[in-house]
Amino acid sequence: MSFIYRAGVWKPRTSPYTFQGAGEEALAWLQEVKETCHVPVATEVATPEHAEAALRAGIDYLWIGARTSANPIAVEAISHRLSSLSIQPKGLIIKNPVNADADLWLGNIARLEKTGVPVMAAHRGCNHEPCWAMAHKVRTKRPDIPLLLDPSHMSGNAAKVPELTEKIVDLKLDGAMIEVHCHPESALSDKDQQLTPIQVGNTLDSILSRLCLVSLICPSEGSEELQWLRAEIDELDDRLWDTIAARMEVSERIGAWKKAHGVTPLQPERYLQIVDKLKTRNETLQDNSLSTDFMLRLWELIHEESLQKQLKIEN
Repeated sequence: MSFIYRAGVWKPRTSPYTFQGAGEEALAWLQEVKETCHVPVATEVATPEHAEAALRAGIDYLWIGARTSANPIAVEAISHRLSSLSIQPKGLIIKNPVNADADLWLGNIARLEKTGVPVMAAHRGCNHEPCWAMAHKVRTKRPDIPLLLDPSHMSGNAAKVPELTEKIVDLKLDGAMIEVHCHPESALSDKDQQLTPIQVGNTLDSILSRLCLVSLICPSEGSEELQWLRAEIDELDDRLWDTIAARMEVSERIGAWKKAHGVTPLQPERYLQIVDKLKTRNETLQDNSLSTDFMLRLWELIHEESLQKQLKIEN
């Protein structure tokens, strides 16, 4: 097992009023980490100037974040600058774009490979969701390059990081980028998704134990594909339940509005309108992936739960 110490010197942020990183002066801090702890160091770069400054400061690995990865012109510019420099990094890491675009991710990998520097892909998901289908496509198309997992950004929640990290074993991934902080509550950015050193140590111990177990039981050939498909199903199930929960929350707000305006929870016209819409959906969209009977049975369950919530509010 090998480790790379990574830290963001430049922090591309959504809001200009949040912490943007310490900038170029922090490269000296990474140099100190490298010399004191004898570990390779990495930082994120978003421009050709960032890349050149980092390399001149002795940074070993450069990674390109999701926001930059969404802009192929920016990735091409960084690649072009790296190709012109006499000093080269030990490796380049490219995260998936903020949008779930496997082809753009693959294109960025190809752009960076023009430098001749070894490239790794890092799967960080989109909007705190895994997007396993996107990562599956990249793994299938490019099984020759390492694929890392970024469970910190994938979840945005430190409590979910250990479970997501288990996917390294299930999907036979090549490593992980995990955010660690001695005191996450005082972190200047992304404090909700950072583990303490003890927590990350326990997580890694669990992964190593599972790896040893897997090597002993010798899983059947081809099981990796099944694990990818199951990961996609699990993600879709999570989205389904989150969507239903969100629908119920809106239904409760509708119930409060009905109570305030003297409207009864059950509105037969609205009910029949939705039933008619479901009956004609497949015919209109020419989509037979779901049977009308199944859709109506599922709708009845959702409607009944929604109605019970509104009746509770009324009473």
